[in-house]
Amino acid sequence: MQVKLLLSVIIVSYNTKELLKDCLDSIQLSIEGIEGEIFVVDNNSSDNTISLIKAKYKWVKLIENKSNLGFSKANNIAIKKAKGKYLLILNPDTKLRKDTISKMINFMQSRDEIAVTTCRVELPSGSMDRDCRRHFPTPWRAFAHFSGLSKIFSGSKIFDQYQMGYLSENTEHEVDSCVGAFMFIRASAIKKVGLFDEDFFFYGEDLDWCWRFKQLGYKIVYTPVTKIIHYKGAASGIKPPSAHLSKATIESKKRAVVESTRAMELFYQKHYTDKYPRLITWSVILSVKLLEKYRLFKISHSL
Repeated sequence: MQVKLLLSVIIVSYNTKELLKDCLDSIQLSIEGIEGEIFVVDNNSSDNTISLIKAKYKWVKLIENKSNLGFSKANNIAIKKAKGKYLLILNPDTKLRKDTISKMINFMQSRDEIAVTTCRVELPSGSMDRDCRRHFPTPWRAFAHFSGLSKIFSGSKIFDQYQMGYLSENTEHEVDSCVGAFMFIRASAIKKVGLFDEDFFFYGEDLDWCWRFKQLGYKIVYTPVTKIIHYKGAASGIKPPSAHLSKATIESKKRAVVESTRAMELFYQKHYTDKYPRLITWSVILSVKLLEKYRLFKISHSL
């Protein structure tokens, strides 16, 4: 990366043409007056995404992959080419406000100690996407989250740790991880931390990357100075908020389930195996396998 611009926006697309159109329109308004570049890395979409970009968005730096390389690898291709002082990793199923980019740049310029930040990420309903600010998923936090205890005891410091529900959505605070749908990052920090781990195909790469930032002592911060809309689930088809907008096939949904649970297992094995007894590790891996089977069963029987 050679820093020559203020901002590089990077979007990985895969069969999300209509959502990507809205996303790019919102970026065009938000980046006005700012020296920047916008990359779209397309993972071999079959919905005419490429034709749309070439016809309507000639200012986009388009990278066409010949196959679906996954989220991490596709992002890394653009990160290597990016020339911005800051990078914005953005999902195609998001919409920015007009002030989003300027406010995030101002925030980062005034806070040199921060390497990664995210704003308030909202679902179409107006409620916050709780994944936009997270602690790392220790066995206890993961259990409380997936068992539903975090919802039953919402706001509890004991049970609602993973998505940090015990903290106000309206105050700035340090977090362990933000969500890959919107990650605003200092390029100089990426040079030291490195790129996304390409072993993570579709999920978990954001958590893993943030883990590595934290290991080097960098701060990751949630700030409510601005917000975006996230049509969560529109790409994969397996998340309830926007699954109805998804054009993902049954096979694509099943692959998303497998990749999401594989990412859980990979993250645990990479970062926690040597920190917990074998019995805990065995229980975690078994729980992940059972979760995968349950989710695949739901998809198969929703036809």
